[in-house]
Amino acid sequence: MVSLRRVSEQWRRLFGPVWYLPVALTLFAGSLLPALQSHGTQFGGMPNRPYDLLAVAGIALQCVPLVVCARWPVACFAVVSLGFAIDQFGGYHSVAGTALPIALLTVGLRLERHRRVAVIAFSAVYLATAIAFAALGGTEPVSGYVTFYLALVLAWGIGTWLRSSRAAEEERRLRVAEETRAAERARIAAELHDVVTHHVTAMVVQAEAARYLTDAPLDQSLTAVADTGRRAITDLRHLLDVLDPGHGADAIPTLVERTRRAGQPVEFSEQGEPAAGDAGPVAYRVVQEALTNALKHARGSRTSVLVRHGDGEITVAVDTEESLSTPESTGGGRGLAGLRDRIDVLNGEFSAGRRGDGGFSVRARIPAGNPS
Repeated sequence: MVSLRRVSEQWRRLFGPVWYLPVALTLFAGSLLPALQSHGTQFGGMPNRPYDLLAVAGIALQCVPLVVCARWPVACFAVVSLGFAIDQFGGYHSVAGTALPIALLTVGLRLERHRRVAVIAFSAVYLATAIAFAALGGTEPVSGYVTFYLALVLAWGIGTWLRSSRAAEEERRLRVAEETRAAERARIAAELHDVVTHHVTAMVVQAEAARYLTDAPLDQSLTAVADTGRRAITDLRHLLDVLDPGHGADAIPTLVERTRRAGQPVEFSEQGEPAAGDAGPVAYRVVQEALTNALKHARGSRTSVLVRHGDGEITVAVDTEESLSTPESTGGGRGLAGLRDRIDVLNGEFSAGRRGDGGFSVRARIPAGNPS
């Protein structure tokens, strides 16, 4: 059995909003009720007369086009106007006359081009209709024609306002989408900086160490350089694919081990059980940036890494005993500054700075379950 929702979606795709159909049926049925006959729109001042076949035709011409008015607004408005003219010139005055402002509102909402031409044409037809009523003996005063015209202008204005509101909302959505893409590009650029800086720093340290080798074979250091390069390529591929497997908290021990092979003594401890969420990749970046700075500015100094998995958050603490220089914490939205901005967005906490004993500390609290 075809579901009502599927039928509704199919109707909307073919004819536009579904609500036009019940409105059209209600106006048609209401116009045929004896109690409502001659109690509809009064325009032109023609005397009332009982319904006949021409009255039913006029009612049908006003109601039926509403069903597809959203798809063909101008054509439907023209047909509705014809039915309205039959209704009023004939003196039937049915409640189906309500279809005219509805159709005009739809034109104001959905007409794409030549809107000014349409307004001029509609106004000219209205003026000609008013003159015709006066010539045929209609008793409508001039003020009545003006009032009715202003009512139609109001319907057109509401449609135009709805159109402007929808256009503004669409523009806002496009702007938000563009800002989101720009933020994502900036995030990828920051992560690209982190990946390249970490691995290249390790390669430079290993290559420089090879120049001063005395008792270790040279090819051992060169092998370490090659391994680091291959790892950099792998990480870059993951990043450019906007994947982050291997960059969560479960990859931190591997990161620590690579840093040790690069010549940095690192003590690592992990507490708690890693949970599913988006905090893991950010914790990985914090440890990666902190170890990169340790290699750069405190090579050979003992470094400790503590990762604690708590209830709904991950805390990271990285301490280096002695820092020969101060890591950059500002500039370009990269490095430590980039991490601070990223964690701030997650409503977390981040700090990095020199301690009183000359060492350097990095602290981060990263809420889980937030977009990374």
